[in-house]
Amino acid sequence: MVAHETALALIQLGAVFFGLGLLGRVAERVGMSPIPLYLIGGLVFGQGGLVQLRYADGFIHLASEIGVVLLLLLLGLEYSASELVTGMRKSWAAGVLDLVLNATPGVLVALWLGWGVTGAVTMAGVTYISSSGIVAKVLGDLGRLGNRETPTILSILVFEDLVMAAYLPVLTAVLAGVGFLAGLQTLGIALAAVTIVLVVALRYGRFVSMIVDSDVREIFLLKLLGAALLVAGVASSLQVSAAVGAFLLGIAISDTTAHNATKLLEPLRDLFAAMFFVLFGLSTDPRSIPPVLGWAIALAVITTLTKMATGWWAARRAGASRYGRARTGAALVAHGEFSIVIAGLAVSAGAVPAEFAALATTYVLLMAVLGPIAARVVEPVLGMLNRRRLVSR
Repeated sequence: MVAHETALALIQLGAVFFGLGLLGRVAERVGMSPIPLYLIGGLVFGQGGLVQLRYADGFIHLASEIGVVLLLLLLGLEYSASELVTGMRKSWAAGVLDLVLNATPGVLVALWLGWGVTGAVTMAGVTYISSSGIVAKVLGDLGRLGNRETPTILSILVFEDLVMAAYLPVLTAVLAGVGFLAGLQTLGIALAAVTIVLVVALRYGRFVSMIVDSDVREIFLLKLLGAALLVAGVASSLQVSAAVGAFLLGIAISDTTAHNATKLLEPLRDLFAAMFFVLFGLSTDPRSIPPVLGWAIALAVITTLTKMATGWWAARRAGASRYGRARTGAALVAHGEFSIVIAGLAVSAGAVPAEFAALATTYVLLMAVLGPIAARVVEPVLGMLNRRRLVSR
């Protein structure tokens, strides 16, 4: 019986991996992020879908947890502590505007739908944070990495990532239903951890890198992945969030070690992160999407406009042209992996209603598709408007 179930689990996993590969190929052909297609794949195989993956469910759950850890670890590896500090100083005003304009719609919709404080806090994160992965890919594909406005875009993304380091512990405390004082204690631990890691990374980052580094790829991978899972587990046991622990470890690893670690871990991240997106789709009943579709569209329209406004204001302060301001706003529109990470934490904790997963899934599907499209069409649209204005004069 056990051998039979193992065989079925392998067949189901093989079908999932191969199917995700085909979906990724389709996304590559049309020039979009594969995240929406991974979510759709999860919807097809989840509750209420065409087929249910009962035998592979255990592996997918564990793989999705590792996927979150790797997503945040590689995000931390992208930044050095000095870059984070500098980015914070330069972009704090734009970052605060970004937070207020884009978290507020999520809070208001959650409260209107009666999801309480837990739903409001979670939905704020879903609508607030842009997808740094999608944004970076779009900027590279469009050849805009050297543009004048690009440092402004990156500084806002850095600010968002730092906000996540404080937000995730708060969210974890809210989802756990702890009291106000316990929540403050959790936040205090997280902020102290962030401060300590930044100081250690600034002064002693080379020692942290030496501990995990190795010239042998196998040893390097084992130490790096082991350290990430250990730190994530300890952080989770302190109710600080495994994601924050992985992010802080990434910051502490610097220079050549960070570059080599990114190259080594990227394939693993893509594999396990795909499992995470599939799991979130699995936990969403497709039949629950139509009732919240209108809300998802409304949120997508509103937060597209607020992201555009944020980018326009920040780029104008940096002295960018009208086209540069428009490109900045459009680049920030895309939402993706981290919105799903936030929603996934709430769903797995059972602290939100079933409609929440449906709304978050639909919203991210819309924004992950809208983001790259907005970045591509913003210049032609602005040029057309300018020409019409000249003609009308």
